[in-house]
Amino acid sequence: QVQLVESGGGLVQAGGSLRLSCTASKRPSSTYRMGWFRQAPGKEREFVARISWSGGSTYYADSVKGRVTISRDNAKNTVYLQMNSLKPEDTGVYYCVAGVSGPSSSAGSYDYWGQGTQVTVSS
Repeated sequence: QVQLVESGGGLVQAGGSLRLSCTASKRPSSTYRMGWFRQAPGKEREFVARISWSGGSTYYADSVKGRVTISRDNAKNTVYLQMNSLKPEDTGVYYCVAGVSGPSSSAGSYDYWGQGTQVTVSS
């Protein structure tokens, strides 16, 4: 069992930046991928980005590509999501996820979910 704890959310003006962190309770297996989903009010959860724990390959949703960078610190069992040029439509609860296999952008591919951290972007 892996527990994921997110931090770093908050209120920011459009055009600003935030960095989210997600720390796992234990070192993920080398086969794991970790990532982020988000959910805006009244909308379904949406894939944001993921990174493979071993090789560090990354994959992004088109909606955030070029504005968001996912990275990891193996020594700290932590994944980061650096978000720049934030837009009001980036507002939502951001969830950290971890899983082994399946399509990267599918919520069903991830076995473990954090509690979420709120990101609010004002216009």
